[in-house]
Amino acid sequence: MMSPDPHLPTFALCFKSLGHPARLSILRLVVQGPMEGTPAGEIQARLAIPGSTLSHHLADLAQAGLIKATRQGTTLRYAACLERLKALTNYLWEDCCGGGCRDSNCL
Repeated sequence: MMSPDPHLPTFALCFKSLGHPARLSILRLVVQGPMEGTPAGEIQARLAIPGSTLSHHLADLAQAGLIKATRQGTTLRYAACLERLKALTNYLWEDCCGGGCRDSNCL
């Protein structure tokens, strides 16, 4: 029997959040944006998502720890939590080739 992975619940929440096309689009846009964050209004305009729907998706991504919000006057800016994203991708690849994979595409 495998021992429980303490990171599994955290990363499962991240993948659940990314399982919606709008949230994945939002995250990609935020990752491509400035380090200080992308204004919510810009995200809404560029992705044509209604405000209330956008708020729901942003809250879901923030709850998963994938983005963070900062207030700048009356503007909310959203930035990617790069450490969480790096940990998430590292989690996927950490045991790559451990089973003796001989695929040339293997890391």
